[in-house]
Amino acid sequence: MKEDFLHYVWQHQYFDKLDLRTTDGEEILVLRPGHRNADAGPDFLNARLRIGEVEWNGAVEIHLRASDWARHNHQTDPKYDQVILHVVGSADADVCRTNGSLIPALPLQARLAPELLACYTALVEAPAAAPLPCAPLLPLVPEITKMMMTERALLERVERKADAIMELHQALGQDWEATAYHALMAAFGFQKNSEQLARLAKALPLAVLRRHRHDQRQLEALLFGQAGFLVDNEETTADEYIRDLRYEYEFLRHKYSLGEAALLVHEWNYLRLRPANFPPVRLGQLAGLLHARPALFDALLTAQSVRALTEFFQAPAPKYWRTHFRPGRPGKVPALGKSSIDLLVTNVVVPLRVAYARYVDKPEVVESSVALLSQLPAEHNQFTDVYEALGFAHRTAADSQGLLALHKTYCAPRRCLHCAIGSRLVQQPRASR
Repeated sequence: MKEDFLHYVWQHQYFDKLDLRTTDGEEILVLRPGHRNADAGPDFLNARLRIGEVEWNGAVEIHLRASDWARHNHQTDPKYDQVILHVVGSADADVCRTNGSLIPALPLQARLAPELLACYTALVEAPAAAPLPCAPLLPLVPEITKMMMTERALLERVERKADAIMELHQALGQDWEATAYHALMAAFGFQKNSEQLARLAKALPLAVLRRHRHDQRQLEALLFGQAGFLVDNEETTADEYIRDLRYEYEFLRHKYSLGEAALLVHEWNYLRLRPANFPPVRLGQLAGLLHARPALFDALLTAQSVRALTEFFQAPAPKYWRTHFRPGRPGKVPALGKSSIDLLVTNVVVPLRVAYARYVDKPEVVESSVALLSQLPAEHNQFTDVYEALGFAHRTAADSQGLLALHKTYCAPRRCLHCAIGSRLVQQPRASR
């Protein structure tokens, strides 16, 4: 048994309350169990209990063993002086507040229904190789529960991404246009080169690029120069276009005191990438986008459909980068693909719009932004395939994002009691009695 199980049974009062007493024999009546505390301090706040003849308002702390109180040094922490009841699996020690006063204890081990504990154990101790801890029990779960939990996980995932956007927005002096630029740059790395493109965005301020947005060649010089791609090597020595960009970059670098290139050419990742995903190809597509779409944030915020966003992202790359995979290395390069655009909508546009909606307090924009995911096709990978095979709805990217969040946040770390599906299964024995 883990401590989170005791949190669960206390929160929902899933234990035998007949003749409920402290270890000292005082009668306990739970008037209000309190609410979970997400910050430092006791586990449940604002509890209301009658212990003996006295009614108490305060906090409840929960441990597997009462002696864990001392192991966690609560006896010296004033935050725990507000604890009015110590709920434990086993009461193996007395505990006191910082002033030495004794805290009443309630042992729960003998009050737990065996079938409740057995169901919980089956979930959290499922073999690591099991696709889902609850897979054998899913037929017992109503479809509405699975659907609502997937939607909840989706919203939590979007909110986490929006939180990251808000942190970026704060770091950039609350400039939404710069926020859109930095978020888009990192996303164009498509995981393999996200960190590199994020560094490039920091080394090449949007204010500098804005001054040259009407001159595509200068945009390229700044982007590829700061990225470290304009080096003179055996592939570029005879390439007049790269040589011309190199001269332009040197002039602009000194003009804006950009220092040395932000990255070295060997820092970019090419391993297991198709040529269409090579970093210079992505950077060329970015150059075309920044040239053709100077007002990034406004365009991403006001687009009414995925179709409009797709047209936005389909700005053509400069001619050279449509015919070269790398500087000095020719080849036919495809335009930014639909699947890549879908990822940009999912990972940049939706979180950006949700973050802005929260910033200006427009909840209706949150709803319409998340709804964009329902216009995108479902994503298929090793994780979503498992859920689909087990009967979870998987029709759009909204479903995919929800299932991925379900896996990462709940199923993989075995946080079954925090999941509506797991909670339903643990309650099943109670419901059947």
